[in-house]
Amino acid sequence: MAPEPISIPAGGTLLSGELSGEGVPVALLHGLTATRRYVVMGSQSLQRSGHRVLAYDARGHGESEPAADLGAALDAAGFERAVLAGASMGAHTAVRYALEEPDRVAGLALITPGFDPAEARTPAELARWDALARGLRTGGVEGFVAAYDLDGVAPGTRGTVETVLRQRLGAHRHLEAVADALEAVPRSAPFEEPAELSALRAPTLVVGSRDEPDPGHPLAVAERWAGWIPGARLVVEEEGRSPLAWQGGQLSKLIAATAADVRM
Repeated sequence: MAPEPISIPAGGTLLSGELSGEGVPVALLHGLTATRRYVVMGSQSLQRSGHRVLAYDARGHGESEPAADLGAALDAAGFERAVLAGASMGAHTAVRYALEEPDRVAGLALITPGFDPAEARTPAELARWDALARGLRTGGVEGFVAAYDLDGVAPGTRGTVETVLRQRLGAHRHLEAVADALEAVPRSAPFEEPAELSALRAPTLVVGSRDEPDPGHPLAVAERWAGWIPGARLVVEEEGRSPLAWQGGQLSKLIAATAADVRM
């Protein structure tokens, strides 16, 4: 069955999304500069295994207007409670929402989190994001790719990373809004102290990536999140393998396993 398109009213703007499948509600939250396709990479495994899947474009990404609201997205989908599966920025959004609205969060799948309050928002880190924003504003997709530090990516995956960057950015309707997000999101914080995460009670999966293929999401950060969240399970790809975060089918199976542990 084809996905059902939905428009999500949120804070005076509209988010573009889609619903598909039937069963346990799962909301997919993408990362910075990505779109809704780039959580499980187009895989339909969740739908086939009995899940009602909400995917939407956040904060001026993809076909959405600027600004986003996860609560509004859940309301529009008719989800009273859901498993939240978020990648990078999406993982940060999921954790923030779980802290603020725990009764609406049945489970968490936190994929390649990149935030540590002890290390975030340093001048060098913010300068890197600002350079990407300037590149996107002045040169579009090519300007962003030129500003990206591809030299820091393992040689064996550099071509894949460059291709994915172009594909992801090419899917956006409002590149200026994405540039705004590149400046704003790194200056925000899903939590201020790790101790805040001890309040989370939903079944939680943390998916990390090894540093060689994915240096932008340090494995050490995923390990810390798994330690900070009570009962969280950490999963990482085997040495020399492609990151699980890049494998939509495998990632979907992990999300489904987390959803199987929840009480709706």
